[in-house]
Amino acid sequence: MQYPLKVWRQFWLPQHALTRFGGWLSHSETPWLKNYLINYFLKRYDVNMDEAIQEDPFAYPSYHEFFIRHLKPELRPIDPSPAAICSPCDGEISQIGNIEQGTLLQAKGKTFTVSALLGSESDAQIFEKGKFVTIYLAPKDYHRVHMPLAGTLSHLRYIPGKLFSVNPLTTNHIDNLFAKNERVVTIFKHDQGSFAIILVGAMIVGSIFTRWGGNMTPHRDKEMKVIQYPQLNEHHVKLDKGEEMGYFSLGSTVIVLLDEKAGWEYDLSQNSRLVVGQGIGHLLP
Repeated sequence: MQYPLKVWRQFWLPQHALTRFGGWLSHSETPWLKNYLINYFLKRYDVNMDEAIQEDPFAYPSYHEFFIRHLKPELRPIDPSPAAICSPCDGEISQIGNIEQGTLLQAKGKTFTVSALLGSESDAQIFEKGKFVTIYLAPKDYHRVHMPLAGTLSHLRYIPGKLFSVNPLTTNHIDNLFAKNERVVTIFKHDQGSFAIILVGAMIVGSIFTRWGGNMTPHRDKEMKVIQYPQLNEHHVKLDKGEEMGYFSLGSTVIVLLDEKAGWEYDLSQNSRLVVGQGIGHLLP
């Protein structure tokens, strides 16, 4: 396959080393360095700081803290309907649709399997004939991830992998992109079934954090890890709809899988803009 230069160079760049270096830079609290990074980011991207609880970008102790800034909660109301499924994040729909014969659509002419994404054939069976949505978080976006439904965590799977950038260019050119990149898979149960939230890593994404486990990618291990919940001597992880479940330390992509007992709203399509709490689907009666 012929790749554009911006894609081709990612195959030979030291992805993990660059990402570790980027993580170190982002956590620096050296005033001139963190202010330089924040100022560069603000000039390059159209960031709406009016939405942030701390509106002064230079008041954050590090670039990392600026990037994972909290928003004013009243600006992201949660759809109150009991049957409503909410957007887990701010971003743009990359793809949305049905899970057909165990596959998801990545881009025009490109598909990948649910089992490869989840790292499990048995988990993939849960979502046979279900629904999926892939949401791209642009650099300017809010990078905390919230619950689309209330749920109880069943298990988590850390899957090591590549760290290709995740954007429209790579999505259109690299086969099985989301099943190749490092990711954290979370499987939740709710009153009517199950859903999955997959946090996909990318180049310069320093870490993927969860509310209950902290940094799930501290050492970028080479082996898959599965954690069942509740763990020994611990309580169940139960989160309400709209409650924060994790965040990216520098951005990427969120994929939500629903079982066959759910459906999407009809007015959503590729490139639709979403915000946290917005109704994007519904549980079927």
